[in-house]
Amino acid sequence: MAAMLQPQIILLKEGTDTSQGKAQLVSNINACTAVADMVRTTLGPRGMDKLIHDEKGNVTVSNDGATIMKLLDIVHPAAKILVDIAKSQDSEVGDGTTTVVLLAGEFLKEAKPLIEDGVHPQNLIRSYRTACYLAIEKIKELAVSIEGKSLEEKKSLLAKCAATTLSSKLIGGEKEFFASMVVDAVITIGNDDRLNMIGIKKVPGGNMRDSFLVNGVAFKKTFSYAGFEQQPKKFLNPKILLLNIELELKSEKENAEIRLSDPSQYQSIVDAEWNIIYDKLDKCVKSGAKVVLSRLAIGDLATQYFADRDIFCAGRVAEEDLHRVAAAAGGTIQTSVNNIIDEVLGTCGIFEERQVGNERFNIFSGCPSGRTATLVLRGGADQFIEEAERSLHDAIMIVRRALKNSTVVAGGGAIDMEISRYLRQHACTIAGKSQLFINSYAKALEVIPRQLCDNAGFDATDVLNKLRQKHALPSGEGAPYGVDINSGGIADSFANFVWEPSVVKINAINAATEAACLILSVDETVRNPKSESAQGEAAANAMAGRGRGGGFPGRGRGMRRR
Repeated sequence: MAAMLQPQIILLKEGTDTSQGKAQLVSNINACTAVADMVRTTLGPRGMDKLIHDEKGNVTVSNDGATIMKLLDIVHPAAKILVDIAKSQDSEVGDGTTTVVLLAGEFLKEAKPLIEDGVHPQNLIRSYRTACYLAIEKIKELAVSIEGKSLEEKKSLLAKCAATTLSSKLIGGEKEFFASMVVDAVITIGNDDRLNMIGIKKVPGGNMRDSFLVNGVAFKKTFSYAGFEQQPKKFLNPKILLLNIELELKSEKENAEIRLSDPSQYQSIVDAEWNIIYDKLDKCVKSGAKVVLSRLAIGDLATQYFADRDIFCAGRVAEEDLHRVAAAAGGTIQTSVNNIIDEVLGTCGIFEERQVGNERFNIFSGCPSGRTATLVLRGGADQFIEEAERSLHDAIMIVRRALKNSTVVAGGGAIDMEISRYLRQHACTIAGKSQLFINSYAKALEVIPRQLCDNAGFDATDVLNKLRQKHALPSGEGAPYGVDINSGGIADSFANFVWEPSVVKINAINAATEAACLILSVDETVRNPKSESAQGEAAANAMAGRGRGGGFPGRGRGMRRR
């Protein structure tokens, strides 16, 4: 009786949606699996592309996992975690964004039947973390170092890493051409961590093979005034002056007030304005610079003045381009033309203006510090060039990582199969439930070679059986064997130069395991009622009040306006 009389306790606001328990966890797993299925077909050299168009009508064609995940407007709170890990993989390593989403989805898929059978999520999480640690240790053990090699050998090794990344992209058909270009660009900037030191410029038209690398800086011709065509367009070893000031004739501001007692004094004020600009231009010429670049406008007077003195000038240069010129030519950007000394001027081997497609480019090459490079991309459609830029960004990131960490592992699903075999073997030594959980983790890793086969149209079961047999050889000679995309069988990935930096795999397995553990540890979702509902009611009341005659006076139909 006492239990019946107990008052009901209301903790949460009315309308709050709560769901908890096993059903909630399974629902989260299903959402993540659905997201993984969306990018599943983009994996590998035979992966398909996705065409996404947003509400503004912008069309994107891509098979880059991170790009697709960003553009999919995912609202499910648990599935958003997969978007975050794809972004973190992209910013940290550059490649492996589809891999990380697939692995996380597969870990959860393997956990689902165990959860439904009543396994406590914490037991699963503990085993998954152990398996992750063992997998990463095994990768480090299998990794091959490229340290101590000569520059030429290193270049060819890095080009193979870049080619592996590019093989799954839209520009995979020209991967050797672009891989060597990317390696040259990365080696040019050396140990500089700033990615913006490699510029990528897009020029529609021509074909992919018309793309070229400039060991220096290239940017599109800026807006120019009359007199520009009279300026010389090529210099050898010119001095370069970089400015952040306007070289224009400026009239006084509207609020300036000058009181004159004599009208003849007006001319002296006008002359003063002209003298100021001429003084600035004169100082630029006296500095000995042959190329003058400014982030702000260089007016028609200044353009003609420089043209008469055989000096090239360009105004409104993009800030990042100006910084790259400063880094390459060794100059310093000036905010004043007073006291310009030789130390602040930059220099380069050759400066020229060249026609590229329909655009004209200002190209600085043979720079002394040589800390910058520019890739000029050509291609048919705009979407194609955009995707090529994303692909090259991934390749650049991979080459930088490989240079820094200098260890590589076999690609093509070889490393995944080897870790899977190792974990299955390790699981047999464990007495207890975690043997099952580590086995399911090992099975999940096989998703990479399986998906590579599915995307290429091969019989995945057949290829995986061959791989399992090869990796199970006691001598360990089968460790580098992965899927052979060309023949539909298996092949030695190392011998076929299908390599990837070990940091890509380590990061992917770490991030995917963390994401899976995070989703498995959530057992309740609380969704608060919309805060807008209160505002909505207020707005509705206001509208109702207006309808009852509480609206604006004197604006009825047929009434005269005052």
